Amino acid sequence: MMTSLAPMVLMATVAGAAIPAGALLARIENLGPAWLEKEFRHSVIAFGGGALLSAVALVLVPESVNALSTAWIALAMISGGLLFGLLDAALAKAKGSASQLIAMLADFIPEAMALGAMFAAGGNGAMLLALLIALQNLPEGFNAFREMTATEQPAHFHRKRTAQGMSAMPVLLMFVLLVPLGPLAGLAGHYWLASHPAVLGFIMLFASGGILYLVFQDIAPQARLEKHWAPSFGAVLGFLFGVMGHIYLG
Repeated sequence: MMTSLAPMVLMATVAGAAIPAGALLARIENLGPAWLEKEFRHSVIAFGGGALLSAVALVLVPESVNALSTAWIALAMISGGLLFGLLDAALAKAKGSASQLIAMLADFIPEAMALGAMFAAGGNGAMLLALLIALQNLPEGFNAFREMTATEQPAHFHRKRTAQGMSAMPVLLMFVLLVPLGPLAGLAGHYWLASHPAVLGFIMLFASGGILYLVFQDIAPQARLEKHWAPSFGAVLGFLFGVMGHIYLG
């Protein structure tokens, strides 16, 4: 048990750190002409969608279906999709900056809990799941930072304020404070879920249903860009990264 604790905490921390890393990437000014920056942003969103799909297809579903009956599998995925749908509708009505944080954490926390339990149980997919969480958190941090600041390129962290009354630095600090949630959720999964494979399987399938809802409701529509091919190819690359991780780490 203890031998898996240190690498789990490290990997969960790295996965969480991808959120502020994505925000820092979003802060880079002058990525190129306006058309290139727009295409790049849509490609990053699509890459995150591909990584999310690979997490569902390669880790979350394969590692959980054997622990549950068919009825429980269906209940877990449908309830996950329904709850994420209700959350999405509530956030759409709120239209506040905090909604982006909630949406980002909605898939990160369950996955981090699953990560901790998989490390404790010695599952082959633990390292792969950690990689995929990081791959999806990077573009999610990028996109959430841009949306929460509601500006493309603020000139200074401390001086530039957005239309929502938020400057870039507080948003970045907020993202940094999210990093410890990864190892904390991982520890919870490590100590509480590893000995309950059915509960863990339900959580992983619940997260899968929610992720699938988010991908097709929010991520895929945002990623599409008229008369540009790069964003759609970004989704292919995101999924490919998951496949490569599955080959080398699975």
